[in-house]
Amino acid sequence: MLRQGVIKRMISQSQSKRSLSSLASDSNSKPRNENVPKEKVECVVIGAGIVGVAVARELSEKGKEVLLLDSAPTFGTVTTSRNSEVIHAGIYYPPSSLKARFCVRGRHLLYQYSSRNGIPHERIGKLIVATEASQIPKLNQLLDRGIRNGVEDLRLLDSSEAIRMEPELYCVKALLSPSSGILDTHSLMLSLVGEAEAKGTTFSYNTTVIGGHLEGDQMALHVCETKSLQDWDGSTSLQPDLILLPKFVVNSSGLSAPVLARRFQGLDTASVPPAYYARGSYFSLSYSSNARVPPFKHLIYPIPEEGGLGVHVTLDLDGQLKFGPDVEWIQPLHDTCSFLNRFNYSVSADRAEKFYPEIRKYYPNLKDGSLLPSYAGIRPKLSGPGQPACDFVIQGEDIHGVTGLVNLFGIESPGLTSSMAIAEYVVARLSVSVSGQYWRFTS
Repeated sequence: MLRQGVIKRMISQSQSKRSLSSLASDSNSKPRNENVPKEKVECVVIGAGIVGVAVARELSEKGKEVLLLDSAPTFGTVTTSRNSEVIHAGIYYPPSSLKARFCVRGRHLLYQYSSRNGIPHERIGKLIVATEASQIPKLNQLLDRGIRNGVEDLRLLDSSEAIRMEPELYCVKALLSPSSGILDTHSLMLSLVGEAEAKGTTFSYNTTVIGGHLEGDQMALHVCETKSLQDWDGSTSLQPDLILLPKFVVNSSGLSAPVLARRFQGLDTASVPPAYYARGSYFSLSYSSNARVPPFKHLIYPIPEEGGLGVHVTLDLDGQLKFGPDVEWIQPLHDTCSFLNRFNYSVSADRAEKFYPEIRKYYPNLKDGSLLPSYAGIRPKLSGPGQPACDFVIQGEDIHGVTGLVNLFGIESPGLTSSMAIAEYVVARLSVSVSGQYWRFTS
């Protein structure tokens, strides 16, 4: 087993021989790797978000040697820590899509796992609301789609039924999803990380994969310490401190997954989808301006909008209510800034002015001045403004031709709900070749 200390020591030794300023090689040409130490490993997972950790755990459960690399100081610091912490039922997504299949399967797995392992969670239910008669056909479409996806407990409510459940709510009709819920994401990740480590997974934080190249028909990974990127002068090209030679690689690096894939020399860039980014801001409800208890007991969602599910009501397990996220399209970053997660996560108080009219469509008693900036997350999207929403992309050898490489692209909502199902799917499609030397991804 390759331990984290070994990785750090090899990187340190390599750095002592070469100063970063002397490393000049174009990232799109074959780098000078003669003096870079190399190490063979069995499986490498890139990215310690909820999906990457779930994949690492699933691989280690199958008895595989797993090394998980992340550029941050710990797990779950990017998209995973900046979502609504909602367990989705599987209503919104086209039937037979990966999002629909993984959301429904993942919901079952999450509830089972959380119950078995004491992960704080609650099946509080969701109301998707039509606030005008013209939206009722869309609500009916969501009901039909949810049923086709295997969500069996959906029920349409007239306005009086919905308002009896939620007296502060305004709507003309609602769709009740009893199986939607919330959970403590951090507790979930702690449990998954603990199980992966107990089975032998090595976690190496502050370690960034900056690219790769083909050796034979497999991907060799270029690795450096994150602090090397932080000190980078911006003009010299990046070179690795260590090259890993894995049999199997899962690129689960979230926001930077397409960026990283384009830096895999020998991978046809035509197979890498374009990346778009949508920032979503959240605002919390100030109870000094409103009632001392949350005005809602259920999740409240409007009819979905372009790029997201609309500014909705979510509750955490402590009863804190928040509204969001909205959709704000932002520009991509330079490769290294993406690897270092230097996206702008600030929440402008001015955005509240757009929240109030949207929220008052279903919560008319919302008072002026009661929204406080909370936090923001960024969605790794594969379609931009005005384009149809994209499905998850799970891309293996059958698509790009590289043995043992799986790229996970566009893992946005319902990524948290789907995480254990995605891990199950990826690992289930691995098989050992007749020689036993290589793993292959099969569709």
